[in-house]
Amino acid sequence: MQKAVEEEREFFLECEKNWVFLTLIMIGGYYGAYTFCVRGGVFCNAQTANIVLLGMALGQRNFARALYMLVPIFAYFAGTILSEVLAKRIRKMQVLRWDTLLVLIEIFLVIFLGALPPSAPDRICQISLNFICAMQFNTFRQNEGVPMATTFVTNHIRQTGSNLVKAIRDKDERALLKFRMHGSMILFFLAGAILSTVLCTYFGVHALFGALPILIYAFFRLLHADLVNEKSLFSRVPRGH
Repeated sequence: MQKAVEEEREFFLECEKNWVFLTLIMIGGYYGAYTFCVRGGVFCNAQTANIVLLGMALGQRNFARALYMLVPIFAYFAGTILSEVLAKRIRKMQVLRWDTLLVLIEIFLVIFLGALPPSAPDRICQISLNFICAMQFNTFRQNEGVPMATTFVTNHIRQTGSNLVKAIRDKDERALLKFRMHGSMILFFLAGAILSTVLCTYFGVHALFGALPILIYAFFRLLHADLVNEKSLFSRVPRGH
């Protein structure tokens, strides 16, 4: 029984593999730096800061500001709900995985947002990226059996420190592997932010197009898995769902 469980854990769908998570967290860093540099000086990856700003606005009785802060929070909330609903429906169709389709949607959204002129309201880009980041965060949940986020790194920093101690103190090989995985996620997030910042310096709001090669690469690898390698595995649900 134990052997069967171990063999089961050794197989991972393409959408659960480490390269996917490294690619997507690089995109997460790219989006965050992009909106901060050229689209309003805010981060679109997560909502912790926006909840703090909402609380501050309510504490100051600045209700107009509070309503303003509710918009990105609601967009993130709606993105999570929509991804949860669509994933099950897409799975029943057994043509493409929802994970693959989401990356394709992301590609078209980046093309649309990257083409917007500098005069376009920053809120359009902020809300759209909040929405897609929520969908990405809710869809891609476990990196080869290890729970991970693809849009922010707070937990990765905690896990890196925690697993480093366990690896050294307890000689735990699994902890060492997790240390490397979470550490790599932090580095790729940082790389995405650096790349985005450099491109924003030269191309302004159109620097969002720089995310396209990364997304297209991920899409075609996932598409190949859906149509060839994992065609008979559509009923298999990614871990964490």
